Amino acid sequence: VIGVSCGPWLKRRNSTSTIHLDGHLGLHRQSQRNYTTCADANVPPILLDGPPGIGKSHWARSLGTLLALPVAVVEATGESASFGVVGSQRGWSGAYPGRLIQTVLDSLVGNPLIVVDEIEKAGQPTSTSGITFGLQQALLPLIEPMSARRWSCPYYQVRFDMPWVGWVLTSNSTRPLPRPLLSRLTVLRLPALTIDQLAAFAMTAGRSRGLSDASLSAIAEALRSVTSVAETRPSLRTVMRMLDRAADLENKPRLM
Repeated sequence: VIGVSCGPWLKRRNSTSTIHLDGHLGLHRQSQRNYTTCADANVPPILLDGPPGIGKSHWARSLGTLLALPVAVVEATGESASFGVVGSQRGWSGAYPGRLIQTVLDSLVGNPLIVVDEIEKAGQPTSTSGITFGLQQALLPLIEPMSARRWSCPYYQVRFDMPWVGWVLTSNSTRPLPRPLLSRLTVLRLPALTIDQLAAFAMTAGRSRGLSDASLSAIAEALRSVTSVAETRPSLRTVMRMLDRAADLENKPRLM
């Protein structure tokens, strides 16, 4: 078994980090740890489940930055098969070691953070012989600590010690996800954002972009008025589009 997590050829992460779990995600707590070795900065498998447009993907990506870890982002909608993440056997055309091993080799860090976005949308491709190559099934031995210690790489045909890899998955619903996968994850169910939270975010983000008070007040008023007529509630994506539009209008050249 090749010890990927703390091999002498890997960089060691020595840092002190304060992890702020943003209140707008419904995670009202903070934790502080001192990371003195590469094995200490370990992120247990997490699933952020909640409605779209509340910042799940942004938080997952930011976690790696806060921990000073390399981050690989996998869009499950575009990686329905497992090959892109865990690799494929040599001999196949286009054989590849996969994002997981490639991230470790490129960064020389044995505990990267792997973010899998919208895991519930990963398909279940099946070969003509009936073999399934689904991403969800491929993750099972990697997020289970015992099996991750002897994970077999299909490309290099050797076993790797991978329990220190961090996994953060996001989903809009857990209904399509198999129970074996859910049982291996800490599921954090996140509520939809309130209008007050969206308005507060608009104010903070707008001021950082230099928008005028008039524009920010108009955005806040629009958010509060749209909920009474719209079938769907505004989201962070809605607010970002409104901020972009306001910035375009303020920076638009005026005719004399």
